[in-house]
Amino acid sequence: MGDRKMQQLLYQRFAKQMFGVCLRYAKDDHGAEDILQDGFVKVFRYIGNFRKEGSFEGWVRRIFINTSIEYLRKQVNLYAIENDEGKTLDVQDERVFDGLEVSDIMQMVQSLSPGYKTVFNLYAIEGYSHKEIAEMMQISEGTSKSQLARARQILIAKVNASQKVAIKVQL
Repeated sequence: MGDRKMQQLLYQRFAKQMFGVCLRYAKDDHGAEDILQDGFVKVFRYIGNFRKEGSFEGWVRRIFINTSIEYLRKQVNLYAIENDEGKTLDVQDERVFDGLEVSDIMQMVQSLSPGYKTVFNLYAIEGYSHKEIAEMMQISEGTSKSQLARARQILIAKVNASQKVAIKVQL
């Protein structure tokens, strides 16, 4: 497995940041901790495979994202929602997110179904293309696009609903 001191240094350097990645995909803190542990085991095991093409941090992040997706596959059926090929979901103005706290947005993202949440995180937060997401999740590009569009629609509806509640409370 390698030198324990180096493993400890790697863990200290990346644990907090990678825990944040894990939280975006897990249902709760306990799940994120499981992913974090599995991810570091893989980093330690495969560190010799790092080819120095790109940043080391990017390589570590990719391991944690893939570990998160594997974890979700074991927990739930990620791909229950298929694309109606050719159908485009219309997403309204996304400025509704302006003025919201990051923690509120993240809580809304966490409430999405696993498939929607995973595609949303991979695309909107991690910056992967639909082609890359499709390969990672073993789905079609169309399914990735439709799940992202549906996730956005749900998030917009949640924001609108929370803003209506806030207005009623103020009255």
